[in-house]
Amino acid sequence: MAATIPWTRLRTAGAKLTTPLHPDDYLRLLNPLWSERELRGRVEEVRPETDDAATLVIRPGWGWRYDHRPGQYVGIGVQVDGRFQWRSYSVSSPPRRDGRTITITVRAMPEGKLSSHLVNGLAPGTIVRLALPEGDFVLPEPPPAKMLFLVGGSGVTPVMAMLRTLDRRAQKDGTPMPDVVMHYSSPTPERMIFRDELDRLEETYDGLTIHRLHTDTDGMLDLADLDHICPDWRERETYACGPAPMLDAITEHFEAAGLEDHLHLERFSLELGGDGGEGGTITFRTTGKTIEADGATTVLEAGEEAGVGMPYGCRMGICHTCTLTLVSGKVRDLRNGEEFDQPNEQVQTCVTAAVGDCTLDI
Repeated sequence: MAATIPWTRLRTAGAKLTTPLHPDDYLRLLNPLWSERELRGRVEEVRPETDDAATLVIRPGWGWRYDHRPGQYVGIGVQVDGRFQWRSYSVSSPPRRDGRTITITVRAMPEGKLSSHLVNGLAPGTIVRLALPEGDFVLPEPPPAKMLFLVGGSGVTPVMAMLRTLDRRAQKDGTPMPDVVMHYSSPTPERMIFRDELDRLEETYDGLTIHRLHTDTDGMLDLADLDHICPDWRERETYACGPAPMLDAITEHFEAAGLEDHLHLERFSLELGGDGGEGGTITFRTTGKTIEADGATTVLEAGEEAGVGMPYGCRMGICHTCTLTLVSGKVRDLRNGEEFDQPNEQVQTCVTAAVGDCTLDI
């Protein structure tokens, strides 16, 4: 009997140590990139591009696929001040099935808490959360024979993934570079992300022409100048990415020419405006928590304030990670005013606000 007591105690102690742990916890102990619950990545390098922009080299963990399409974006979640902040950024590296890393290129924005942290405060070795690539602003397969890229500022990043893909194909199997004209607006030459690489690509390929506009000294792009910059622009598939006013002007210009079907846009900013909800008491049924919220507070923000473990991803209405079931009541989409009031309807909590009292299933 005496000989069995130590073994019994050891087994009991072992059970106490292991029972509360999920298999995922053991995987994380072996390798922080191993997880069944979420996609993770490790920052391998933070490479400065300009004084206010940097490229993050990230090694994804289990569950990642290296088959993104050139131009797509990924979600990245980083813990800042004890709370995960999520944003979406274009993948600036070309797809490689034999790859081990991906890159995103970020410009630190004055009002951007996360972007500034990524550029200036993120240390190599940091473990981040990832969301799989998404987006329809992509290089077609096969690429059009003639393309026009209109980019401004950090809007160059998805287009850079496209150019790098075309370059890689040319280097790997001799696929000719299509006829590409690129117009790149930046405040100054020094703030042009990828400036040296673009110079090299233009020198390498006769089919690539790059026009550079320094807006601090030359002013904004006048779309009437397209006839001089690219006389055959009406015959090209056009891809535009940059600040919202620039994209609005491009959209208007192409619509006036009846060429909107040949224009492809990528917008990153989320505009929550217009009429909000009326506000009300939001009840989170499973947790039993409630909170009063005004019409400008999203359901996601209200839930977090109430202490509910709300799911979220991009926080921009893009990835649908935050979607919950509406049990009763009504919510309004702050982007466009659309209302949802059907029981069991799926709503995106990061872009909706309460219109009166409502209940969600979480």
